[in-house]
Amino acid sequence: MSKSVTLQVIGMKCGGCENSLTTKLSALNGIFSVKASHQDKQVQVDYNPDEIDLDEIEDAISDAGFKVES
Repeated sequence: MSKSVTLQVIGMKCGGCENSLTTKLSALNGIFSVKASHQDKQVQVDYNPDEIDLDEIEDAISDAGFKVES
């Protein structure tokens, strides 16, 4: 089963930020794909909710040095 979420992310300023966030999230179990855009200030994540939940994804974004806009 797959679920998709698009989150508004504060702090991404360049392609390097996109790559850093994509690498961090892609390393997590249960993540199928990640598409980050510093221009749109968002990240789209496809994931398996049986393996990882939204809170864990948001925590990983914070750990990478960015902030999820609520």
